Amino acid sequence: MAEITAKSTVSSRGRRERPAVDRRAFLLGAAGTAAVGATVTLEPATATVPAGVTSSGGNGAATVASVVTASDSRYLDMATGNNARFVATPEYVRLISSTSDAERAVRTAVRTGRKVSVRSGGHCFADLVCNPEVEVILDLSTMTDVFYDPAMRAFAVQPGARLLTMYEKLFKGWGVTVPGGICYSVGIGGHVAGGGYGLLARAHGLVVDHLYAVEVVTVDARRNVRTHVATRDSQGGLGDLWWAHTGGGGGNFGVVTKYWFRSPGASGSDPSDLLVRAPSRVLVSALSFPWDQVGEQEFRRLMVNWNEWHEQYEDPGTPESHLSSLFNLSHRANGSLGMFTQIDADAPDAAAVLERFVAKITDGVNVGTAPMSAPSGELPPMPAYYETQEVSWMQATRMVATNNPTITNPTSRGAHKSAYFKKGFTSEQLGVMWTQLTRPDFTNPDTMMVVFSFGGKVNAVADDATANAQRDSIFKICLQTFWQDEAEDDFYLSWERETFEAMFAGSGGVPVPDAQVDGCYINYPDVDMADPARNRSGVPWSTLYYKGNYPRLQRAKQAWDPTNFFTHSLGVELPEGADQP
Repeated sequence: MAEITAKSTVSSRGRRERPAVDRRAFLLGAAGTAAVGATVTLEPATATVPAGVTSSGGNGAATVASVVTASDSRYLDMATGNNARFVATPEYVRLISSTSDAERAVRTAVRTGRKVSVRSGGHCFADLVCNPEVEVILDLSTMTDVFYDPAMRAFAVQPGARLLTMYEKLFKGWGVTVPGGICYSVGIGGHVAGGGYGLLARAHGLVVDHLYAVEVVTVDARRNVRTHVATRDSQGGLGDLWWAHTGGGGGNFGVVTKYWFRSPGASGSDPSDLLVRAPSRVLVSALSFPWDQVGEQEFRRLMVNWNEWHEQYEDPGTPESHLSSLFNLSHRANGSLGMFTQIDADAPDAAAVLERFVAKITDGVNVGTAPMSAPSGELPPMPAYYETQEVSWMQATRMVATNNPTITNPTSRGAHKSAYFKKGFTSEQLGVMWTQLTRPDFTNPDTMMVVFSFGGKVNAVADDATANAQRDSIFKICLQTFWQDEAEDDFYLSWERETFEAMFAGSGGVPVPDAQVDGCYINYPDVDMADPARNRSGVPWSTLYYKGNYPRLQRAKQAWDPTNFFTHSLGVELPEGADQP
């Protein structure tokens, strides 16, 4: 999908009281802020609505497609996503309702020479969808169907379906699921294109490991617009098109209008046997570690314990591979660190595995754990789970996904950076983390490094079997901070950059793939990776995100988007020497 999804947010620089923010006033003040200091004014679009589509004007249903221009009451909301740092001023937003509708929308943009971006859920961390160059946003958020397709023997999901909607429909209809993310409102369109992972990934792999087919609207060398279906079984160019959507990032090859999911090796015609069987019940633990009890020695011991457990249990097919944990290393201003852990209750030795995990993480740590009675980074309050509880998997999924305003408030500004780790944090990295998370001049409670369990079944797949190349990692981090005021952009971006670049000081400020780290996650896009002032490694951004898979992605780009119609600030580039548009 032409949008890369992510999780989003809200916050403040400190705990002081703030006046309520009126959304319309906020967006009018922030409109055009695609980068720090860049400001434009939202003016009525000068272009007329293209022929062949109908503008609803905000007051009625369109007969062919809905076109939202600056005079429409919906325009301000549609000019940005869930990261308010990035705002576009498109001539219009085209709401897509079907594959044929997507074809018409792309054909119009090609004919009129307009630059497009594509959105499903709006959770892009960077400016890939919303930026000043975009003239048309193709919005697929209303394409939300989830159904079983007997002709494909696979589950069809349209790109606008939100993760929780998809989970609910797959689970209630057939008792199946995909191992996707925890944020309920992420659109499946971008989530899949970048790889997709979540609390079931150690047991079942990435979302793209279960992708059977993709339907894509593309633009060929003669600027003809066509729709193609590429499957896991496709050969040649179609095989490359399918492969490019297994972690090659969004916005690179065309407009995805449908995904189909079927697990590798699944046979028969019973839908309930063709995809991951969702757990019936899970064991859940939620612990907090009060910052007022955590000194540097305790912090280091917690993280060394985390390192050691994940290094010991990185392989698939063990009882431990059914366990996944999310450790929120919140800034001291938050008051506590939080750790959420889940395991399939029917997995082998599940209760003992979870008990041993908690014992390992807390071993030798002179800190009393406490209930998670307040939000902790990406996690909602969960005081009832201080003592391990057994709940249905669907209840646990809803609980984690829906109840945290830090993640789901769409008026916040955010900065995000990622890294995969093949080995645990070094002593030097732990020193940076301790210093930056306890800085007295930085008092934003909505700042955290999220450390998420990886490994297990994720690592059972070859690096080149999918476009997602990071198949040796034991955990992944997302460093993020959220705030409200545009005037504070420089302050928060400086903290974010200083922290991340100090952690990877030995490799030019970025996680260059080596024996310890393995680059970055394209669904957490960060344009700093393409900036020589921030990425001083001499290693291109494409290597950080795609490693050795990038040349094949470029060949797919040459085959399926030879005019480079679909572009953005971290877009896959045409091969060197290829004819440029």
